[in-house]
Amino acid sequence: MKRGGIENPVFEQPSPEPGRRRQASPAGIDPGVLAEVEEGPCGWGPCTPKFLQLCNNPEGYLAAYSLLAIFQGVVVNGLINISISTIEKRYELNSSLTGLISASYDIAFCVLSLFVSFFGERGHKPRWLAFSTFMLGLGSLIFSLPHFSSGKYYYGAKLEDTCQISGASSANFTCNASTKSSLPNYLYVFILGQLLLGVGGTPLYTLGTAFIDDSVPKHKSSLYIGIGYSMSLLGPAIGYVLGGQLLTIYIDIQIPERQDRTYTNMDQDDPRWLGAWWIGFVGCFFAIWLLIIPFSCFPKHLPGTAKIQAEKISETHNDGSEALVETQNIGKSFKDFPMALLILLKNPVLMSLIIASSSEALVATGFATFLPKFIENQFGKTSSFSATLGGLVLIPAAALGQIISGILVSKCKMDCKSIIKFMIGTCSVALLLNTVFLFAKCGNEPFAGVSETYNGTGMLHNLTAPCNADCGCLRFMYYPVCGRDEIQYFSPCFAGCSSYLFNNNKKAYHNCSCIGKPKRENVSEDFLYEAVAGKCPTQCKFLPLFLTFFFFTVVFTFMAVTPTTVAILRCVPDKQRSFALGVQSVFLRLLGTIPGPILFGVAIDNSCVLWDIDECKTKGACWVYDNERMAYLLMGISAACKIVTIIFVVMAVYLYKPPPASAAVSQKDSEMVSSVHT
Repeated sequence: MKRGGIENPVFEQPSPEPGRRRQASPAGIDPGVLAEVEEGPCGWGPCTPKFLQLCNNPEGYLAAYSLLAIFQGVVVNGLINISISTIEKRYELNSSLTGLISASYDIAFCVLSLFVSFFGERGHKPRWLAFSTFMLGLGSLIFSLPHFSSGKYYYGAKLEDTCQISGASSANFTCNASTKSSLPNYLYVFILGQLLLGVGGTPLYTLGTAFIDDSVPKHKSSLYIGIGYSMSLLGPAIGYVLGGQLLTIYIDIQIPERQDRTYTNMDQDDPRWLGAWWIGFVGCFFAIWLLIIPFSCFPKHLPGTAKIQAEKISETHNDGSEALVETQNIGKSFKDFPMALLILLKNPVLMSLIIASSSEALVATGFATFLPKFIENQFGKTSSFSATLGGLVLIPAAALGQIISGILVSKCKMDCKSIIKFMIGTCSVALLLNTVFLFAKCGNEPFAGVSETYNGTGMLHNLTAPCNADCGCLRFMYYPVCGRDEIQYFSPCFAGCSSYLFNNNKKAYHNCSCIGKPKRENVSEDFLYEAVAGKCPTQCKFLPLFLTFFFFTVVFTFMAVTPTTVAILRCVPDKQRSFALGVQSVFLRLLGTIPGPILFGVAIDNSCVLWDIDECKTKGACWVYDNERMAYLLMGISAACKIVTIIFVVMAVYLYKPPPASAAVSQKDSEMVSSVHT
């Protein structure tokens, strides 16, 4: 029926499904009609090539979104993490300052997340992603600039690590605090680069994810989001592999020759070696900026969005917030920001899910940072091999968990409450698997001066003994060697070794005054000499068992990630979905990703039994840890966080109130009448 030329929707035939709704805009125009007007071809203004229309669909957008997520992961979670130790050495930064560099990304994300998600909700989301792409590329370029402005890297003479009875080696190292380098000032350039990367990452995981949910049917949303999130985990894997290979290249590409040609034969095992950390950032700068092209050509809404939005059924938590958002049109201007934020903060289901996801993020980021260190110390592996193992476990397991959960939620067509119940199951299984730390742990190998005396001489927790007292050993030169007595020594000097030779490209030491007789008659070929370079081989055989259990722990942990995002999108008013993801991002960083590595780092430092002490008596890194104490501390933190997660997810189930089936229709009718009269 029509009145005065205006179609009155009150007298339209109701939808055959009473739960379906189509929200009215403030001007009385159905948003489905509004979306149809804003659904456009793929292109730039009047330039809309036909071949671009092949990508003007959810699959085309998902491909561009996934590529950007991959490159963001390569730079932020891959290249930066693997380059940070090289940056420390090159620019003379301590770990607390490099920690500030790492935290700068999350700081920028926290500051901007609420505002970007609030204003971007009603804006042109693909263009926001084009801006995101620009800032990610610029941040990557800025992060590499210190290499080009700091000049060539000059290395000094190689330090002698054997026992020098004359004490000459120690005479060259005195504490000199007067010499100050300008290299640490590049800290601010690195922080600027990270801040720009944080600005670029903010729209990607708030507006970008919400645009996927806008453009696909509800039962497919979890699958698409799961694929996008799993691609973001592929980025760090690529970053670690790429960064590791680049670090095998000398920092200035070609090793400089000296006049005496004494120190030109330097390899990666030399402690003075620095790799070409900067190449990956320059390459990613060009690759990321190429993605500006596809994001700038997407329309505000993909074709078919209007129909999809009209067919979606509301699952908003029934606390009156949806009616308030609709009637007062909250979110249209900046003055609505406090009210819009308050509505979300008062949503108990949303806040329970946010706290649960923050607790899981704390554990995930903690292990992502320190799992290689845990494997290295527990199972006696090299740092590079431990990092590879950690990546092979974490990345595929996390991606697999998100894809599996996305498929299950999509195929089973779970509603909001079913999704939250599904999360309880996955978190409970992850908690049970977390007990792997109780039985797959290893004790410490004997270490002279730490857990063992020097053949009955000297004292525990003191590296100096009568057998090496005259060697002038340096406490800050950690070159572990394994003696034929199957005891590890801090360095050849502390083992009392005065000479060495190379056997099959491996250093073997002779004339070691601190090393006792072999404990076994049948010794390996290496121990025909008194000591060999490197740590003693561990007797612990639990590594395969630990990796297997930990793999499935990560799978079940990340099976809750995609369902959490989908549940958050479902339990809030439609016009606040991007803003809800922004609020989650802030809490996720303030309660999860920022304190996670700090808490894990404190726990690991608490298990240290031998610290590095430099020539100025300043405590540096930890050389030896108490393995059992480390395992118990990490398991305790992980178990506590998972229990918190389960508690808040259970709370979300009991607090969630689905909207009545008829409420959406009656509310729709009243809004339509009001808008028509207006």
